[in-house]
Amino acid sequence: MRKRALVVGLGIAGMSAAIGLRRAGWTPVIVERAPERRTGGYFVGLFPEGRRAAVDLGIAGHLHTRNPERAAGADSWSVDRRGRRRPALGFLDQPGEPAAVLRGDIEAALWQRIAGVEVRFGTTPVEITEGTGGVRVLLENAGTGKQYRESFDLVVGADGMRSSVRRIVFGPDEDYLTMWNAMICAFQLKEQVPSYEASDSIIIARAKRAVCVFGLADHAPTALLTYRTSDIQEQFSGSRVQRLRSVFSGMDDPVARHVLDSLEEAPEHLFDSVHQVKMPRWSTGRVVLVGDAAWCMNLYSGMGATSSLRGGAALGAALQEHPEDLDAALDAWEAGLRPFITRHQRTARLKQQMFVPSSRRAEALRSVLLGLVRRIRGRRPATKVGGRQAPALSGTST
Repeated sequence: MRKRALVVGLGIAGMSAAIGLRRAGWTPVIVERAPERRTGGYFVGLFPEGRRAAVDLGIAGHLHTRNPERAAGADSWSVDRRGRRRPALGFLDQPGEPAAVLRGDIEAALWQRIAGVEVRFGTTPVEITEGTGGVRVLLENAGTGKQYRESFDLVVGADGMRSSVRRIVFGPDEDYLTMWNAMICAFQLKEQVPSYEASDSIIIARAKRAVCVFGLADHAPTALLTYRTSDIQEQFSGSRVQRLRSVFSGMDDPVARHVLDSLEEAPEHLFDSVHQVKMPRWSTGRVVLVGDAAWCMNLYSGMGATSSLRGGAALGAALQEHPEDLDAALDAWEAGLRPFITRHQRTARLKQQMFVPSSRRAEALRSVLLGLVRRIRGRRPATKVGGRQAPALSGTST
């Protein structure tokens, strides 16, 4: 009989894991808290490791990328305190030349690939109990309140930074979430900031607060508001829009005003505190965590989607290599993946300073460093990172 796995979460990590499991000869069943599949979403950069994982998972041909055409780097702008715009290095100018996508682009490609996999919406795990040779899970239907028990050979928690699987099996969130004293708000703009080209990217990085607009080739831009705060709990009280208007008051710039006005019209947005998930081990017995549930590197790292794709593909590969030994498969999977995760969790602190400087001094240093890098890049041709080129994806316009 084929082994059955319960995958909790229909995001990038969950669907990637389901594809990997099916390739390894397992039968995955996905449960999702939401009543239907999410679409759209904010800007995501897909790095070489993520593009290779997309090929491994068989979704590269379905994944639409949205890199704007490059014009001597002039489609990315920074705005200084005097309101002057200058050519700048943008998110897509990082080493590895990430592909620009929306979260929904990746999920749509994965959704096509999991055709035939059973998906139960409005369903969450309530209890997870491991017994001899299997895991008993108490599931609840949100619509009817009905609860029922079912047995699986493996449970995969892919349900995000505040994972219910992690809470049930490993312990409370406070044991694993590290505090970063920062907030983010990401959403889609209805239209580009006036006086900028449709696919331009714009960065206003001030001490302890920043506004970013990510331009796309064939889609309205997405925006990111981020700021530092010493009182995270207070940020969730009252109106989110009024909270953000208060935080960004005094940033008298047309870009900031346009983004804040657009937030009020946005059909949906992500507003949350910033954390990383640090765990000594990502599995116990027949329960394993993947993606943000296991190692959330946070938005500043830029590696969330990449690591989720890679984690799901690698899990399937490890189960294929150790078909009769689950412990050996999970050990090999974690040993191969953890150095990559640890490295990018560490560099996220530096990237945070690039997104939102911690002080006026850090703001000035950031400006000098990025200006120097831009001048150096302008004097020599680009080189391939590590001497290799990651596989291209369909629709990539770079």
